[in-house]
Amino acid sequence: MIFLRKKISILFLLSFAACTGRKGEELQTIDNLQPANTLLKVEVLVSGMDVPWDLHYGSDDHLWVTEQGGNVWRIHPATGERKQVLYIRDVWRQRTTGLLGITLHPNFAHNPFVFLNYTLMRDSRIFSRLERYRFQNDTLVEPATMLEIGGNTGHNGSRITVSPDGKIMWATGDAHGVMSAQEDTCLNGKILRLDMDGNIPADNPDPKSYVWAKGFRNIQGLTYSDKGILYTSEHGDAIEDEINLIVKGANYGWPVVEGFHNLEKEQVFAAAGSSLEPLHAWTPVVAPSGMTFYNHPAIPEWTNSLLLGTLKTQSLRVLQLNDAGTAIVKEEVFFADRYGRIRDVCSGKDGAVYVSTSNRDWNPGTGFPKQGDDRILKITPAGKAIYTVLKSSSAGAVIKLNGQELYQQYCASCHKPEGTGVKGIFPALKNSAIVNGSAHHLIELLLKGKKGKDGSAMPAFSFLKDEEMTAVINYIRSSWGNKATAVSKKTITQTRR
Repeated sequence: MIFLRKKISILFLLSFAACTGRKGEELQTIDNLQPANTLLKVEVLVSGMDVPWDLHYGSDDHLWVTEQGGNVWRIHPATGERKQVLYIRDVWRQRTTGLLGITLHPNFAHNPFVFLNYTLMRDSRIFSRLERYRFQNDTLVEPATMLEIGGNTGHNGSRITVSPDGKIMWATGDAHGVMSAQEDTCLNGKILRLDMDGNIPADNPDPKSYVWAKGFRNIQGLTYSDKGILYTSEHGDAIEDEINLIVKGANYGWPVVEGFHNLEKEQVFAAAGSSLEPLHAWTPVVAPSGMTFYNHPAIPEWTNSLLLGTLKTQSLRVLQLNDAGTAIVKEEVFFADRYGRIRDVCSGKDGAVYVSTSNRDWNPGTGFPKQGDDRILKITPAGKAIYTVLKSSSAGAVIKLNGQELYQQYCASCHKPEGTGVKGIFPALKNSAIVNGSAHHLIELLLKGKKGKDGSAMPAFSFLKDEEMTAVINYIRSSWGNKATAVSKKTITQTRR
């Protein structure tokens, strides 16, 4: 049910256009790449943004962008000229909270509605709100709350899209709730389905519930294919980031199941609760983010693919689907570490691909942000190369890693390559009393993980083999000035028992 919010004091509407594109001038080309036979160029569409979280190419032939701090921009896809159409005062931003998802009504010319999701703080509690606006005179007006659910400092999702039958699909995170994703009465850790007025559609799995599918940890990408298949990308814990194909009423297992059903407890749960396996999973994790389905002849090598941005591995991944769209048959990696964290990706009606960087967020990679961050980049066919042509790399598995390589794979995204951590969030390992202290205590911590007071957690790393855990523990106990005694594989084996 829609609730119109009459008080204009919640919005700060700017009457001027803020332009970074230069009318009449060409965009700056910064790279060339070639998937196979098609030469492409990478141009800077917009620079100097503050974490452009979600990109949506509207039927009005403009790029709509949310910034985490509360701004909504409408950007010309050819010139990069941008107009601020909304600033939401109520947005509460910390770490991964803020203004997140955006989508437009598919028939925008006759129904100029824009749908947004953001987090807010009220009476010391965090909420996640789905809101509808009307686009009028270059401004978003008439804010109307469609649905509001509990939120947290992380794991709020959140992406929004419109289904082929005209329903709003809203992907929520588990908000650090232990079993929220499995509780039918809780709207966290779900994909929710609403009509355009915020009502529950009669053909939902339960006609009294918004829930379309359940069992998700923290969905970061949500997209439909041209066949009407809904796909999601999702953050795992320490293992098993996922791509899922969404089926009405299905359960995807979190927190009991992670990735494929390869453990006995997962197989028992799946048999009892009809949990579905992902199309694809990554261990070590890649931190998948925004995703779009691509099927345009402008870049024929990428047709019938999911284009996925990643945060940890700082890449654009092309996941080729089979003809039916039911399996991923090939994975290619572009731009690894070149532009930093990639938050979202979308495509225009002419086949241009747009990606947004996320280097001014709470956890930038080493060497970022750089001058010009954050940026929206545009990828299109090129007539000739002016730079050394970039190629893709395969996403092959590494057979055996040493301690430093294991640390980079599993630990560095939080505790940083130099062991310095993130102040107030992830503790430093350099000169750490825990790292340099009791080996038994450190091993127990890695095997069992740790829960934070706010619901956040350090995941358990019990999936590592004894020799792998030995290698990574000895690496951190002897790096960055740490001089603790070495730990033997035998000690870890005994502790695990």
